[in-house]
Amino acid sequence: MQNPKAAATALPPRTTASPPRLGDEILCVKNVSRGFHKAQSELLVLDDANLSLREGEIVGLLGRSGSGKSTLLRIIAGLIEPTDGEVTYLGKPLDGPAKGVAMVFQTFALFPWLTVLQNVEAGLEALGVGTGERRERALAAIDLIGLDGFENAYPRELSGGMRQRVGFARALVVDPTLLLMDEPFSALDVLTAENLRTDLLDLWTQGRMPIKSVLIVTHNIEEAVFMCDRILVLSSNPGRVVGETQVPFPHPRNRLDPAFRQLVDEIYAKMTARQIDEAARKGLEPGSRLPEVSTNLMAGLIEMLAAAPYNGRADMPEIARSLHLEVDDLFPVAEALQYLGFADVREGDIMLTPAGRAFADLGTQERKMMFADHLLKNVPLAARIKKVLNERPGHRAPRVRFEQELEDFLSDGAAEETLDAVINWGRYGEIFSYNDKTEIFSLEDVES
Repeated sequence: MQNPKAAATALPPRTTASPPRLGDEILCVKNVSRGFHKAQSELLVLDDANLSLREGEIVGLLGRSGSGKSTLLRIIAGLIEPTDGEVTYLGKPLDGPAKGVAMVFQTFALFPWLTVLQNVEAGLEALGVGTGERRERALAAIDLIGLDGFENAYPRELSGGMRQRVGFARALVVDPTLLLMDEPFSALDVLTAENLRTDLLDLWTQGRMPIKSVLIVTHNIEEAVFMCDRILVLSSNPGRVVGETQVPFPHPRNRLDPAFRQLVDEIYAKMTARQIDEAARKGLEPGSRLPEVSTNLMAGLIEMLAAAPYNGRADMPEIARSLHLEVDDLFPVAEALQYLGFADVREGDIMLTPAGRAFADLGTQERKMMFADHLLKNVPLAARIKKVLNERPGHRAPRVRFEQELEDFLSDGAAEETLDAVINWGRYGEIFSYNDKTEIFSLEDVES
């Protein structure tokens, strides 16, 4: 029996056919906001977001974690409602899930007790499609996506790439007008993801899918340039569309083409200018969100920048490529270094400050002392924890005290992440101790 994990897809050779010509507007997002009420204010995830999709185009939503990409996608899918603003689909206001809108998720989300065929049929069954038609359409979708021969296989028998193909078949079987994709390749290994992207683009350019427009959420700049006709950049906290880039290259695209590389670098610079901007230069506030970045990563990047050939200054896209890092991997490290005063980020370049250069030359204990000094001066939450511990008779305080203060300004998840970041930084700088079991901060090295 053939091993399904080693099976090749049965798609035709790649062509240079053009995608459909741009046609009528399919979707319009106008002044959409989404917020959550907190104790002292409303926490905005999205604020005044605007975008449109036309027939015959693939559009990418590019942004860091926390930019509201997935929230916006779920609003467009009709799964959640916006706090303000309006979404129109085919000229009509969107009111709940719309017919003709399908979604592919980051996780495969398959029913493990159903076969490939049954998983693909599930959506049609929910729509009340008859048995005969349901079977015919499901088999056609499975064949289209390159899984013919695996109809009776269960998800556990399939590789990650093949399971995601089932997800695509399940979306395509309902003959959608608009396909929404939420980081559909991020859970796959590099080679599998590249193969699946290329196969989908072949189907698109050959006009073999019923889809008229595609909206894909990603944090991978190269992926966006490789697949999309337009790329929309979202800011973070709150998310709003702050930039748009047209991709002029026909399919198939060559990642090694100098023009391709240049466009990737330009988008990287735009995202850097937007994401690590004036907020970092002005300094943090007590309720500011912090990236959960290890001190090892920060120290490693400082050492790399200080050494040749960078000598204190480097192009961030070049650093990302050499370290095989995505936007969500490199930006938080650079952001943390900027907050702490060890680096500055401008127009796609990261530069060590005099403090950063000095840090690179210090020994382990001297680095800890310098880090502690910068942490207390530049991160209000760290200074707040140290102040409370100094003032309390037992020099102890529960985690919940500071977490509740943060939750007045941040979502529960962001508050937890921010506090965890400061805990790790504070431990490294030896400004306080934290017992994860008791969830108690203290000034003692070891709790008695």
